[in-house]
Amino acid sequence: MNIQITGKDLKATEAIKNYVEKKLERIEKYFDTEDMEVFVTIKTERELQIAELSVVYKGERFRAVTEHKDLYASIDKDIDVLEGQIRKAKTKKERQNKEDSIKLKEIANLSDRNEISGEIIKALYYEIKPISVDDAKLKLQEKPTNNFLTFINVDTNKVNVIFKLKDGKNYGLVEPEA
Repeated sequence: MNIQITGKDLKATEAIKNYVEKKLERIEKYFDTEDMEVFVTIKTERELQIAELSVVYKGERFRAVTEHKDLYASIDKDIDVLEGQIRKAKTKKERQNKEDSIKLKEIANLSDRNEISGEIIKALYYEIKPISVDDAKLKLQEKPTNNFLTFINVDTNKVNVIFKLKDGKNYGLVEPEA
């Protein structure tokens, strides 16, 4: 791990360097420390001590800037923020890898079968709102890629489906019987 500490209007003492190194042990558990670079900038503005920590690992950058009356408290807050950012990024990456592997398995399963028939292979979920038939027609016209729209008819309080006919100009309506 390569640590660079820079002080602006404030000297980076050996005690501060040791404190930063000790606190960075919380971050080390997430990365291979050989490829990790840490940049620390400490400075004073008025009566506030500002600590800026930036961790770079394999092109990914995590950064935290906090200010406090005590420099050590500011460094502690930065470590907390960085750990949260790193944990969130790691979880996101793991979830993405898991989803990608599931998609690849599904594609492999689909390619293993020559032809799928009689199975539901895709499900869509959407909200059904109570609207009039005319409003449903207008809503269907707004989205040219949609061929049908399910809605609750405000006049009958029943679920209806409006759909485009093959001529592309007219519409059909499906209503349940009494």
